[in-house]
Amino acid sequence: SGGPLLDSRGRLIGVNTVIYSPSGASSGVGFAIPSDTVRRVVNQIIRRGRVVRAGVGVHCAADQIARRMNVDGVIVLEVPPGSGAAAAGVKGVTRDPGTGAAVLGDVIVAVEGARVTAVEDLLAKVETHDVGEVVRITVRRGGLGGRDVDLKVRLTELKSRM
Repeated sequence: SGGPLLDSRGRLIGVNTVIYSPSGASSGVGFAIPSDTVRRVVNQIIRRGRVVRAGVGVHCAADQIARRMNVDGVIVLEVPPGSGAAAAGVKGVTRDPGTGAAVLGDVIVAVEGARVTAVEDLLAKVETHDVGEVVRITVRRGGLGGRDVDLKVRLTELKSRM
């Protein structure tokens, strides 16, 4: 609908976007964009003419895969060359040359000390930072019983898929 979403004190907390209504009436489950997200996006559009999203520079495994492997965190599948993560030394999944089996690389477990357990957590923590900022990413290195390592990663711009 595009209207404001207000709390019980009349403060803006979001912008309504759509309502799911099985009956077609204006009642059902409403979905809204949080006001902090709206503010950040609007400011970027005003300053740059477009939305710029910061990213670590990794390709991650789906959360279901991490759960199936009993991994607590975000599995790094691949680290593109030239990314902030590559410069910081983040390691993706590799293959054992002898057996061809996949060897777990780094697992992202925190951003700036805040715990990360799913890809959505990682995205939410990183989106509060700007492109070019350096953030502390904590990775678990060496498999399930590995050690935690703090890396400084310069955030790069995520390219739109559209």
